[in-house]
Amino acid sequence: MEEDSQSSTTSVDENTENFCNNPTRDTLAEGLMGLIKPTVDQLDERVRTTRISQLELKQHIESLAEELKKISEAQQVTIDLDAYVRKLINAKHRVTVLTNVLQSAQERLNKIHQSIERETVKRKVLLEGACSDIQ
Repeated sequence: MEEDSQSSTTSVDENTENFCNNPTRDTLAEGLMGLIKPTVDQLDERVRTTRISQLELKQHIESLAEELKKISEAQQVTIDLDAYVRKLINAKHRVTVLTNVLQSAQERLNKIHQSIERETVKRKVLLEGACSDIQ
């Protein structure tokens, strides 16, 4: 190997020039961030819409259960609607559990999104600072 091709630099300051002039690393980092960020954003939006749908479903189940109770109370002939009301209550409980799971997932996605944003800002500041130091 030639002597010029071997690097003896060990500090970040001495290697800053290589960091700024490495378009492959910059392109790769931007590409990865470009791939991850839209996916996280899309996932976040889908979780948000699913949560809204589940809240609407929960409200419809509650109103249907109330209507079934009113019908049951208004009937002269007793119709056993209790089993159906129990099924609706169980469905409402499952929707509530799923809503909680989705809320936790959305919170985790928000944290990932924030981490991506912080990492992007860090990289930009590092690149701009390192490049301005060289000039």
